[in-house]
Amino acid sequence: MHHRKNHFFPEHPGRKALPAAHSQFAIIAPDIGLIFLFIALVSCSPFLVALWYGEEGILLPMASAPAGFGIVGVWLAGVPKVEGEARLSVALSAVALIWLAAALIGALPYTFGLNLPYTDSVFEAMSGWTGTGFSLLPSVDATPKTILFWRSLTQWMGGLGIVAFTIALAGRSGLTRFRLYRSEGRSETFMPSVVTTAVEMWRIYLVLTALGVGLVLLSGIPLWDAVNIVMTTISTGGFAVHSAGILYYDSPLLEMLLVPIMIAGALPFKLYFLLYYKKRFQLFADRQAILLFALIIAGCAAITLDLATVSALPPAEALREGLFMTVSGITCTGFQNADPKTWYGSTVMVLAALMLVGGSAGSTAGGIKLGRVILALEMLRWWFKRLHTGWRAITPLRHDGRPILEHLPEYEVSKSMLVVVLFVLMVAIATLLLLHLAPQGGFDSAEIIFEVVSAASSVGLSTGFVNPAICPAAKWLFIIVMWAGRLEIVPVLALVFGAARRL
Repeated sequence: MHHRKNHFFPEHPGRKALPAAHSQFAIIAPDIGLIFLFIALVSCSPFLVALWYGEEGILLPMASAPAGFGIVGVWLAGVPKVEGEARLSVALSAVALIWLAAALIGALPYTFGLNLPYTDSVFEAMSGWTGTGFSLLPSVDATPKTILFWRSLTQWMGGLGIVAFTIALAGRSGLTRFRLYRSEGRSETFMPSVVTTAVEMWRIYLVLTALGVGLVLLSGIPLWDAVNIVMTTISTGGFAVHSAGILYYDSPLLEMLLVPIMIAGALPFKLYFLLYYKKRFQLFADRQAILLFALIIAGCAAITLDLATVSALPPAEALREGLFMTVSGITCTGFQNADPKTWYGSTVMVLAALMLVGGSAGSTAGGIKLGRVILALEMLRWWFKRLHTGWRAITPLRHDGRPILEHLPEYEVSKSMLVVVLFVLMVAIATLLLLHLAPQGGFDSAEIIFEVVSAASSVGLSTGFVNPAICPAAKWLFIIVMWAGRLEIVPVLALVFGAARRL
């Protein structure tokens, strides 16, 4: 029998083995340090905005972010490297910590630059990195452009993924980086290595952003607005540069131009890779893309019908709101041209269901992901087929056109269904806690469920429940829900359970 070599305690004579926990930390720390150093580097880009718009007074508060990331990065990168293989649970915990630290450090410019309470600043930063789009800023219009660009930049980097973003910049591969990449909820492997995959994703992302800016400029809005809006649209984030959001422009043309950009962010990036490098247009051959368009059509029809009949809106206005809000909801972007609080409960719950499903796996969108929905439907058909043919017959489960034999169907589905169950549990628990922490104050249960689903799926559509006046406990609950939802919960649980074992 082949015995696997112990990677955690290398067998070198005369060298004392490190304790397991320290050994694992030393294996992974330099890679995490490199990630923070690259974030620190990119965090300097808002300085250019400050100089361009004459906001020199905000330079020092803005410098707190790159300084914080740099200090943590230098400390971790200086940990002596230990060769070995980081356990999956360690990689999961590390990714959860990276995202939490990004929010805690990324909050500093809001606190020092706007005198925002630190809790509100962490909320704003977590909403940015996770691409949620909830905001607690007192007035977006009165906020310096440098800070607004920092908000947009965090959504842009977070949409691609902090780890994927920095792996592309670092240009070095390895098992530890691969595990960090996969632990972030990314599954794209259309290139031989995780580095080349991340680099190609980055190129695609830049091209989509540039094309989006060109498209949005056709609506006649200023270049500054267009750049920021597209950065937060292609990342399916939803931050805007005005307090009124997209409604500030009162432009049906702008809304319709944003629809294809939101959809582009929610489609699998693999489709763009195949189109550019393989010259294969497979939009209508990809099942996630087909399901996305089917749900947009069905959701738009249901919401538009509700708005036209139950809410008695004029048909043209009902269609305008129905289409934009449906696409914004299912792509998890969070822009809104209507107030869901004025809608009936049934309409709100249709939109909440679309938000919970979310966009495609391998995109910037959040939610449960269309890939898991497809796998669940395939599993259902497989079960009924086995019932018909008998349990003794070997019935393969076909996924992505390939048969999966023996015990793998149960394994594949259990992984996917675990995330679905955890999502639903998180929404249920968070809703119950909110009902106790923050009295409803004019908001019914459906609206609070809507708000929690919006946070869990990294959407940002709101009925107005999330605002600066809610209690700090409720704000921290939303911070945790946004954090866990963006990472698909498992890394956060790995971190919590790992920390609990050491107490």
